[in-house]
Amino acid sequence: MKGQAQLGDFLRTRRSQLRPADVGVLTYGERRRVPGLRREELALLAGVSASYYTRLEQGQSQRASPEVLDAIARALRLDESERLHLHDLAQADRDRPRTRRPAPERVSEATRQLLEVLGDVPAVVLGRRSDVLAWNRSGHALFAGHVDPDAPQHAGGRPNMARLVFLDHHTRGLYADWPSKARAVVGNLRLVAGQHPQDGALHALVGELGSKSAEFASMWADHRVKPCTVAAYEMRHPLVGALTVIQQTLSHGPGPVVVVATTETGSPSRAALTLLAQATAPSTTRPTSPDPLPGPAQPRSQVLTD
Repeated sequence: MKGQAQLGDFLRTRRSQLRPADVGVLTYGERRRVPGLRREELALLAGVSASYYTRLEQGQSQRASPEVLDAIARALRLDESERLHLHDLAQADRDRPRTRRPAPERVSEATRQLLEVLGDVPAVVLGRRSDVLAWNRSGHALFAGHVDPDAPQHAGGRPNMARLVFLDHHTRGLYADWPSKARAVVGNLRLVAGQHPQDGALHALVGELGSKSAEFASMWADHRVKPCTVAAYEMRHPLVGALTVIQQTLSHGPGPVVVVATTETGSPSRAALTLLAQATAPSTTRPTSPDPLPGPAQPRSQVLTD
């Protein structure tokens, strides 16, 4: 879908979700065909003409200024992430390369060292399409213990967290409030799609998920945008039971991000993570037979004459 079409869809959807009472628009009890704002009402709130706003929704105006976009964002009551997403959509068809293939995503040596240092703190390295590029032992055990631990090393068969959340029964069962996790995944994919409108692999992933999951298709059509930064999730792990983790995304600009899961000090959840780390630790080599127990000491003279 072209950028202007995506911009129009975003504006129409968010306008339909904004009720007149939310923004102080009086309806005087009139019957309305749709619950959301009308185009002319939104245009009035944004301080632009109704005809101009209509052209913008219909993809007929490709030169909306940043000031106009900010005014529309305020009228739609968008938060900061959604405002930036609106700007990304408006810029999608301007000065963007058409055929350039995205560079392969790789894990830097510094990130690998970070995974090692984190030790028993579950950590996963994700690419922008939510492909798992690497994980430490605890991250694999917590998020996808049923998946081959070496899978991220093979570019053609890397697990994808969005695909796992929507299409994998094991991953779905990990989250007590699965819809909350699912909406977070969709909101982040929406954000990335706006930032990378020419990423064919990303659009193919969205198409696959939309065709295989009606829930994904419904959430995607909602046009909600939300970066995955910090969120608490109650998990139900098959090995250690219930635990609550804080999933945090560590990002240092463009490129892969590190997602870590932490727990409160001294909590049952911390104990569960510790137990999970112990249960999935590599087995140590043990002697085939125990050392003989020390017997009674022999007289010195007997030892010398034997």
